[in-house]
Amino acid sequence: MNKQNLTMLTEFILMGLADRPELQAPFFGLFLIIYTVSVVGNLGMITLTKVDSRLQTPMYFFLRHLAFTDLGYSSAVGPKMLVNFVANQNTIPYNWCLAFFILFIISELFVLSAMAYDRYVAICNPLLYMIVMSQRVCWVLVTVPYLYSAFLSLTTTIKIFMSSFCGHNVIRHFYCDSLPLLTLLCSSSRDIELIILIFSAFNLVSSLVIVLMSYILILMAILRMNSAEGRHKAFSTCGSHLTVVVVLYTTLFFMYVQPKSSHSFDTDKIASAFYTLIIPMLNPVIYSLRNKEVKGALHRLWENWQKLPM
Repeated sequence: MNKQNLTMLTEFILMGLADRPELQAPFFGLFLIIYTVSVVGNLGMITLTKVDSRLQTPMYFFLRHLAFTDLGYSSAVGPKMLVNFVANQNTIPYNWCLAFFILFIISELFVLSAMAYDRYVAICNPLLYMIVMSQRVCWVLVTVPYLYSAFLSLTTTIKIFMSSFCGHNVIRHFYCDSLPLLTLLCSSSRDIELIILIFSAFNLVSSLVIVLMSYILILMAILRMNSAEGRHKAFSTCGSHLTVVVVLYTTLFFMYVQPKSSHSFDTDKIASAFYTLIIPMLNPVIYSLRNKEVKGALHRLWENWQKLPM
């Protein structure tokens, strides 16, 4: 197909999660519930950490941005996925493909790193905590990842869409991901694959190193504590974050840091559904159930709501 025909490609068709018709209705119901819980939970966390006066600390500032990124990348995937279960043909515009998802998922990695650093400062330097983690520092720690993620998202998207497509516009996935998109290219995708591999490895490893270093220093500080109550309190403040980190990084390493020959799109679909929809649903649940301050804020919000005149 010549280049003139290639430029006429204006949209992609998403194949969806399942090919079997009898699974469409059950999957639609299941993922509608998951996405709804995710939206309600993350919007609730954003609202709660914004309006409750006792949650105006750096820890909850980062938690609010974690909820924002969860809401962002789950919403970049969830609605299109649900449409695919009920529509005969689910399309996504050529210009919207890929960019928004990359933006939010990369941001999430470095927001989690910032949260680990925040816990390190809180436990290892409690007297200097509010000085070190000033409002200006907190904004820098989230703004830089957003700008870097936007740059990387645009770079990857432009690099892919400057290549030649073969005229096929069917993506074997339920959202517009880079790996299935590369299979539609006529031109060599070696350079793009290398860029994606290098940046994926850098983003995962660099953010994980920050998390690991923070928790090694935290563990050393906890072991030096004489009080069992102090050790328990320190561990409890890190439990929710550690749970989120382990679940997300395990899934992402499985997805992106492996040779192309090892990829199975069916397996990747399952892993993708887990980290694009289920993890954003779990994060606010984990932070709500394991955090006394969040539960206290929810209780206060409920009491204030009950006092409103009906």
